[in-house]
Amino acid sequence: MSEKINENGFAGTGEYVASEELLSAVNVAIALKKPLLIKGEPGTGKTMLAEAVAKSLGLKLIIWNIKSTTKAQDGLYMYDTIQRLYDGQFGEEGVNDIARYIKLGKLGEAFSSDEQVVLLIDEIDKADLEFPNDLLWELDQMEFYIHETKETIKAKKRPIVIITSNAEKELPDAFLRRCIFHYIAFPDRELMEEIVRVHYPDVEANLLKNAMDVFYSIREFRDIRKKPSTSELIDWVNALQIGGISADRIKEALPFVGVIVKKDEDLELVNAKKGEL
Repeated sequence: MSEKINENGFAGTGEYVASEELLSAVNVAIALKKPLLIKGEPGTGKTMLAEAVAKSLGLKLIIWNIKSTTKAQDGLYMYDTIQRLYDGQFGEEGVNDIARYIKLGKLGEAFSSDEQVVLLIDEIDKADLEFPNDLLWELDQMEFYIHETKETIKAKKRPIVIITSNAEKELPDAFLRRCIFHYIAFPDRELMEEIVRVHYPDVEANLLKNAMDVFYSIREFRDIRKKPSTSELIDWVNALQIGGISADRIKEALPFVGVIVKKDEDLELVNAKKGEL
């Protein structure tokens, strides 16, 4: 079944290593024409997934970065009343053409595109609780109404919608029912080695092994406040290579440990437990 779903669909890229389960989730969402909701802790490649899907399928990527102040309306359109008032004061032509002052948001851009695009709604859980529900109609019907011009914007080509969440807050059930869901588990050592070697194929085996030993040990400390992420391990391996650090010095000296440990309390904890790494 999964082979049929994945046929001619997203198969990953040379820069993005994905599990079979994730590949299938992407292609099921595309086949069923539903948004794909991706959850996982920071640094597990959620945002990079959308970039990889767009690159693999040869589509444009539109990114809507969500903030705590973001409203659903921001993604649809904005009526620039200030600019219209300004133009009116200075006698600009066309001030009565309201359409000139309608600025499409990221969702509006995706709907109005002549070609299919990948739309990333990034970190949806940063917005208030009403935000996902406010988008239900638009994501279901692939259209929205502009009241000022009495115009309906309907998607010319249904975008591939990928939504990410860091699981900071629960999303409404009504919203979840409309999505295909996949949780990106943190990579095990085997997958992690594969990910790192995508970036640094010639990394010395013992250096990578010892770096991963320290990395996973730190993540397992019970009192660690910020667990190091995949991207931070990749950066650390690069720093170790650039610094010419030998593999046997990694556990002993913890060189450049600030690349993976970013909080004062965590650094104190790691130094105190250095003998356990």
